[in-house]
Amino acid sequence: MENIICYHRPKGLKFGVNPIGKYMEVTVVKVLSGKQLDTIFAIRQKVFVDEQKVDPALEYDEFEETSVHFLAIADGEAVGTARWRRTPNGFKLERFAVLEPYRNKGIGGAIVEAVLKDLPDHNNVYLHSQIDACGLYSRFGFVPEGDQFVEANIVHYKMVLRNR
Repeated sequence: MENIICYHRPKGLKFGVNPIGKYMEVTVVKVLSGKQLDTIFAIRQKVFVDEQKVDPALEYDEFEETSVHFLAIADGEAVGTARWRRTPNGFKLERFAVLEPYRNKGIGGAIVEAVLKDLPDHNNVYLHSQIDACGLYSRFGFVPEGDQFVEANIVHYKMVLRNR
């Protein structure tokens, strides 16, 4: 089965430099196979469980099979992930993770763009953003709603999509 490409930026565009300083090709695909899910879970393990000390029981949940998952690939290497799912409140975007050497290089933005393009519509789209990531999501039209709260021992804001 072929991957569904949701985002592609060819090498050579002056956006996104890999950890050794070269421009990189970035592709975000919708995950269609178990092997790719294993890769996604490995990225989430490194970012959330190992780095941020999130309890694995909170990180892996009952929504894995019903969510739509994405994998970011930079120069052939799996470097990031996210998912969306339908909830009673709308479409929730979650589990955005990029491996440390690839952060602040445009990968997160590519993933957000791919996920937003994949949604059936843009009504009632929301996410729970870690404080450090609010700036990324605001570039795509998300705005904070309500007070800060703690989820998995990390401070978050609920952010909702406006003006898309």
